[in-house]
Amino acid sequence: MEELINFHDYSLAIIFAIAVLVFYALILLVISPFSNRLFLQNNELETIWTIIPAIVLIFMASPSLQLLYLMDEVNNPYLTIKAIGHQWYWSYEYTDYNDIEFEAYMVHTEDLINGQPRLLETDNHMVIPLNNPIRVLVSSTDVLHSWAIPSLGIKIDAIPGRLNQTSLFINQAGLYYGQCSEICGANHSFMPIVIEAVPYNTFNNWISTQDTED
Repeated sequence: MEELINFHDYSLAIIFAIAVLVFYALILLVISPFSNRLFLQNNELETIWTIIPAIVLIFMASPSLQLLYLMDEVNNPYLTIKAIGHQWYWSYEYTDYNDIEFEAYMVHTEDLINGQPRLLETDNHMVIPLNNPIRVLVSSTDVLHSWAIPSLGIKIDAIPGRLNQTSLFINQAGLYYGQCSEICGANHSFMPIVIEAVPYNTFNNWISTQDTED
């Protein structure tokens, strides 16, 4: 998400410069007769404003393609988690740790603790360690769902009979909220997602607790 924001700001700066230049040229055409002779039927100028946009597109496409590759690439993940969509909840499988599995249901409004967001809190969190590459495999058992966490820049479809994958690398501890963003039925907006990013030692303690519960 940090790289997406950086690319957005980079693109916006280029777009702003183009808009200022075009607006300035329009003003010149309106107020200056000399500019009409400069802009109209000027072969050299037409060549310039054909070549420059092509160069600008190259400067925008290059970081865009690099970002798309980084978002899709999963290189030697520390942990693989399978997120499965159901009507109307998510389940998670930590197959790297003795098949730890649990379901995450939305916490109803009357059961919320002070500070927990309405319609976004779940009874179980998907806990992951900080500063480690995480691979998430996403699928569904019934209809189309979509596993989406806007603050992480992630939105991936959960399709029955198919595995899609995405990657996570979180460098700030905290809770990251999301929801099913596919219109998968009447209660699709009640399928919240909570990712809890914790330090490595805390994650190991949580894993030990899950093993004990199993």
